[in-house]
Amino acid sequence: MVSFPNGKINLGLYVTGKRQDGFHDIETVFYPVAIHDAVEVIGAKEFSFSATGNVVDGPMQNNLCTKAYQLLQKDFPSLPPVSIHLHKNIPIGAGLGGGSADAVACLQLINRIANLNITTEQISVYALQLGSDCPFFLLNKPCIATGRGELFTRINPDLSGYDIVIVNPGIHVSTAWAFSALGSYSETSDLEKIEALPVHEWKGKIHNDFERVVFGKYPEIGTLKNLLYEKDAIFALMSGTGSSVYGVFEKNKRPDLQLPPSCFVKWL
Repeated sequence: MVSFPNGKINLGLYVTGKRQDGFHDIETVFYPVAIHDAVEVIGAKEFSFSATGNVVDGPMQNNLCTKAYQLLQKDFPSLPPVSIHLHKNIPIGAGLGGGSADAVACLQLINRIANLNITTEQISVYALQLGSDCPFFLLNKPCIATGRGELFTRINPDLSGYDIVIVNPGIHVSTAWAFSALGSYSETSDLEKIEALPVHEWKGKIHNDFERVVFGKYPEIGTLKNLLYEKDAIFALMSGTGSSVYGVFEKNKRPDLQLPPSCFVKWL
């Protein structure tokens, strides 16, 4: 079985405090975007994981696809072995949620192949153990996310009349480092107003708390955001903990960004 998990961008991201369980409370808008990986899961004589496309760093056992299988195996000891192949197209360590989306795709495919009959609600519980943004990819609709990122309120910000560009400079930003580097937190956000607020008014009103620490360590990411505004973006922001930035442009007014070939660029 094959699945094509998509990525996401964050329309604003605020960290409102650290929890007793060691995680952080956030407020954000998750917005799915049409950048896809491909995940294939088939029955096998023994478990294996392989990958093509963008280089997947680290040992096999650390990949979220492997961890998804191992997590199910704890509760289903007779889970048959599978072979997982990941074709990686979504940039890694980029704030686009690709690894989380892949993990959720694996949970869903293994559930079907092995006839585990796990409900969506149960898969969501497993997904949260793999990553705070993983449960979003079960909903996969625009929403305000709170808590660790697993509590959702559906909204429908209308970006259909705009072109969106996602740019990734090939820098891997550690999510753990980004959270540890924050130092202070936002009291709250006004993201519930984003649905009614015209896109032309987002600039200066919708922020990403991680920009101040990430841009400080990786100024070239901040330079990319400034470039998008110089090219007449209506709104530009870093997604997640970086390193991708995106810009919202008037329909059919895509500028020539003149970026180096090493940059990942995707127009939506």
